[in-house]
Amino acid sequence: QVQLVESGGGLVQAGDSLRLSCAASGRAFSNYAMGWFRQAPGKEREFVAAINWSGGSTDYADSVKGRFTISRDNAKNTASLQMNSLKPEDTAVYYCALSGYLMPTRRGSSYAYWGQGTQVTVSS
Repeated sequence: QVQLVESGGGLVQAGDSLRLSCAASGRAFSNYAMGWFRQAPGKEREFVAAINWSGGSTDYADSVKGRFTISRDNAKNTASLQMNSLKPEDTAVYYCALSGYLMPTRRGSSYAYWGQGTQVTVSS
């Protein structure tokens, strides 16, 4: 069993930065890809970024490419999402998730474990 706990969310102004962290329990963490998703009020959950099992391959949604950076530290069982140049449209609950695959995937159904989420609010 794997448990994921996000942290680092908060209220910031447009143009600011935030770093989200995801702490994982369980030995399976380093074997699979990790992903970040977000869900804004009244909207469906959407893919944000993903990273493969080793950290050598990443994928980003077009809306965050060039502003967000996903990383992982398998020795510490953690993953991070560095978010720069935040915009009001980035406001959402952000979730980290552990995939059942080695390579990054955008499909939410490919992720077996999910965190509880952390709120990110960007004011204009």
